Amino acid sequence: MKKKKITVNNQVVRKADMHIEPEQDEIAYNGEIIEYKVYIYIMLNKPGGYLSATEDSKQMTVLDLIAERDKVLDPFPVGRLDKDTEGLLLLTNDGQLAHDLLSPSKHITKTYIAKLDRDISDHDVQLFEKGITLDGGYVTKPAGLRRIEDKEVEIKITEGKFHQIKRMFESLDNKVLYLKRVAMGNVQLDEDLKLGEYRELTKEEWQQLQQK
Repeated sequence: MKKKKITVNNQVVRKADMHIEPEQDEIAYNGEIIEYKVYIYIMLNKPGGYLSATEDSKQMTVLDLIAERDKVLDPFPVGRLDKDTEGLLLLTNDGQLAHDLLSPSKHITKTYIAKLDRDISDHDVQLFEKGITLDGGYVTKPAGLRRIEDKEVEIKITEGKFHQIKRMFESLDNKVLYLKRVAMGNVQLDEDLKLGEYRELTKEEWQQLQQK
């Protein structure tokens, strides 16, 4: 402000206690208009080794991958990916949207790619379609299983129990060696995002999430 770099409606402002209307007034810094936001929606290509949490005293979390300028609105992970699981993770500060996306009643489909210890059979596909009985006796909701190539598959589930996909394959005497989430609902992981990179959702992607 002392350097006359802040303007409101094209007028230089010198006092920080000036009252403004965020939805009406145009605020600029050095000629660049500052956009007022209530919510932020982030798509992160999560690498392995990071917890899906906002903070942890001993381990790195996905928030450690977010730049300080994007932490201002306090985004948090929508659901969780296991520490060693990679891929699409949404972060937002929109609590209602997060609740809707995670609600079992909404049946939001989550799509994963997995590499397995051994190849699947047609019988495995049928068992996924019926629901897999996990350790402890819980029967999962029907899920999709499709062979991509030898020992590599696509999985579609509508729930998110603890280590669910790994436990589903363990019930079939198989083991997940690598797991990556590639879609949540109709929102696909941006293939241009390298591991650890992120961007804000486009307007179209945001609208797809609203449609559930």
